[in-house]
Amino acid sequence: MKRGKGMKFVGDSRVPINNRKPNIPKDYSEYPGKTEAFYPDFLLKEWMVGAVFLIGFLCLVVVEPPPLERIADPTDTSYIPMPDWYFLFLYQLLKYSFASGPYNILGAFIIPGLAFTALLLAPFLDRGPKRRPLDRPFATGFMLLAICAIFYLTWEAAAHHDWEAAKKQGMIREVVEVDKEDPAYKILEANTCLSCHGGNLEGGSGPPLAGTKLSVDEIKDIAKNGKGSMPPGIFQGTDEELQQIAEFIKSIEK
Repeated sequence: MKRGKGMKFVGDSRVPINNRKPNIPKDYSEYPGKTEAFYPDFLLKEWMVGAVFLIGFLCLVVVEPPPLERIADPTDTSYIPMPDWYFLFLYQLLKYSFASGPYNILGAFIIPGLAFTALLLAPFLDRGPKRRPLDRPFATGFMLLAICAIFYLTWEAAAHHDWEAAKKQGMIREVVEVDKEDPAYKILEANTCLSCHGGNLEGGSGPPLAGTKLSVDEIKDIAKNGKGSMPPGIFQGTDEELQQIAEFIKSIEK
């Protein structure tokens, strides 16, 4: 029988010379200078890089501690909430007319949903063997578009936010116990005074009323005629009710 190429006779059977199984990877020794052992070489590099970032993050926390705000007050309708920095791009997106109001579902669910779906499908849509960014136009283009959009929206949200006003509205104030069963408190609640001055009259968008240095007559005059950002005519009660709330406010001490 004619001897086949790449074959050798062992008795009466034919056995291939190269009997390497295709699914078994080659040993590291077959790639001199191109590979490294996972342990300890690769893990040591990973731990060192992670330690550098951890130390840098801890330094930032020490230098700039996170701000603390007062306890949330559901009666303070003037409070403008602000999300954390990593959600600012979604916060800014919801400000645009095409993604807010009647189209709120578009900005809150559909647009972010399409973006994250595209991110999940990226490994299946970009299956080429090439690794250079220029040779992967879909993956590179989508990545650049996402980075630019997130950076721009985050910048816009931070640039147009009144940080000084936010600092004042979140300022920790001394909580004063107020008798909310008092008839005068009910009058303040009915005239929407609490929406600006806080549920415990500790202040909100308006100045605090608890512990005020104003006299009863001055309180009545401001409630009736307004002062500063408070327009006149806010209080719609009777003169007796006006006298009642003025005395009630004056009686609150810090």
